[in-house]
Amino acid sequence: MKELTHRQKEVLTFIADFLRKNAFPPTIREVADHFEMSVKGAHDHIIALRKKGFLKQTDKRPRTMGLTDSKYADSSDVVRIPIIGSVAAGAPLLAEENFDGNIIMHKSLVRKGKKYFALKVKGDSMSGAGIFEGDLAIIEKQNTVKNGEIAVAVLDDAITLKKFYKESSRIRLQSENPAYKPIYSQDVKIVGRLTGIIRNY
Repeated sequence: MKELTHRQKEVLTFIADFLRKNAFPPTIREVADHFEMSVKGAHDHIIALRKKGFLKQTDKRPRTMGLTDSKYADSSDVVRIPIIGSVAAGAPLLAEENFDGNIIMHKSLVRKGKKYFALKVKGDSMSGAGIFEGDLAIIEKQNTVKNGEIAVAVLDDAITLKKFYKESSRIRLQSENPAYKPIYSQDVKIVGRLTGIIRNY
């Protein structure tokens, strides 16, 4: 790896500290605000850190950059949760399980021995539960959930995020927005349970 300038070391240290405290990396604007520099200046430092091999980022989405240098990233304290596509919080959206980067979280925020993935929320049918379009939903992989839990469900090759209720002869997937009617089905596959939401302001 190429040598860092003094300012680049400061920026990298800030990103590493932010990640340890918050379980996700800062946005470029947060870097800029911390150092009282322009957004372009912060962006240039981050690009330089990527070119020198200290940062990695799979796309331009906020909060997906990761650390590559073990001097700055304690891999024993964090877990990488794959982002594998989008989930509809309105009408179900066809699920394409395509890897779309990682979200990095502190291990204290997940349960030991469990597997997780993240999906980007589309639509507003879960707004009453505080889940909005553009949020990243952190999902614990499991094929059963309790009544009233928010689940990722697959039906008719589509995937959706809804409250789950098992009735006598069918499954009800309930929105948290009165503009949307419940979805009823006898053939629902549960793939996970909502455990957290990450939102960019």
